[in-house]
Amino acid sequence: MPNLENKSVPDNDQTTTSEWVIRGTDIEKTYDSWLPFGRTVEVLTEATLTINESELVGIVGGNGSGKSTLMKILVGVLERDGGEVERRGTIGWCPQETLLYDRLTVRETMQLFGSGYGLDSATIRERQAWLADRFEYEEYLDTRVDHLSGGNQQKVNLSVALLHQPDVLLLDEPYTGFDWETYQTFWEFTDELAAQGTAIVVISHFVEEHDRFDRIYELQDGSLERQNVADSEEVS
Repeated sequence: MPNLENKSVPDNDQTTTSEWVIRGTDIEKTYDSWLPFGRTVEVLTEATLTINESELVGIVGGNGSGKSTLMKILVGVLERDGGEVERRGTIGWCPQETLLYDRLTVRETMQLFGSGYGLDSATIRERQAWLADRFEYEEYLDTRVDHLSGGNQQKVNLSVALLHQPDVLLLDEPYTGFDWETYQTFWEFTDELAAQGTAIVVISHFVEEHDRFDRIYELQDGSLERQNVADSEEVS
């Protein structure tokens, strides 16, 4: 993983400092109605968040609370209306709705995204083989994406986000379609990534195994509020 700039910035929720990899300050986002004279909807209002290396951070909230909007803004695929977003290192993004091409095989998908990341063919093959073995879909490497089950599509979706070994991994409802064994593998893998310095953000309607997280926030009324363990259980 690439070295980050030697600079520490404290999160206003923490008493210790560490290298931050992504942070958003006073993020605002409003959606205009597509109907004439329709009302606008303020989704985010001064949402502030700092993610540090090696952290596992959870963000919870109800339907329509703006969780996916916040993630897209942090990734950089959606423009914000106000505030600031700063990023360091490389980002991996696993959206809730897969961004895979139905007519490509899994192997072709890895080659396509790997090339987009600037990886050479040998590195792509090596990473592809390792991820396929880890998430147990080796037998489907030459299967078209649209012929995969929902769970296997989500495994490939996650693998694409991990292919270039990002410094920060942003996951939107990552467990969708996972069976119990894959769910357990997912958490084992996140522990390994965090130990290597990777920052991980999980956005979900609720969080399971809350003790795994370094911090949990609830997105409500457009802003983020840090939750304690009891609060996070109530949200779920």
